[in-house]
Amino acid sequence: MKLNELRDNEGAHKKRMRVGRGPGSGKGKTSGRGVKGQKSRTGVSLLGFEGGQMPLHMRMPKRGFNNPGALKLAEVNLWRLAKAIEGKKLDAKKVIDADALIAAGVIRRAKDGVRLLGHGEIKGKLNLKVWSASASAVKAIEAAGGSVEQARPAKTEEA
Repeated sequence: MKLNELRDNEGAHKKRMRVGRGPGSGKGKTSGRGVKGQKSRTGVSLLGFEGGQMPLHMRMPKRGFNNPGALKLAEVNLWRLAKAIEGKKLDAKKVIDADALIAAGVIRRAKDGVRLLGHGEIKGKLNLKVWSASASAVKAIEAAGGSVEQARPAKTEEA
């Protein structure tokens, strides 16, 4: 086989239908759009339109609040750390931060920071540097002789 002999499989490439090119083409005149009306015109999107009546999606009440300023954190449980250490992907002797977790494949991306959660068990001593950690995660790591450094600023009481 040579480069000039490469071809698509039979039937793999289908030519597009050329509409509006006369009655002999099979898609002439109305071009497969039916007859007249708004939907037969180009550039019309009527999704959710109910003929002037208030559409259903606008009649339904809005629920909740979506905070645009909220941080999106990558969440890591203790069992994921333990599994990565057992698989020799993480070095327990070094400081474990977001870059180390990404390199080990524990998380895909750091997003706005890493949040450590307390589901699972840690056997060895770990030194972690994360954005924030749950109280149960901090308690479990300190019980194993490790430490957790949190970068999140402390909450202040405002009047």
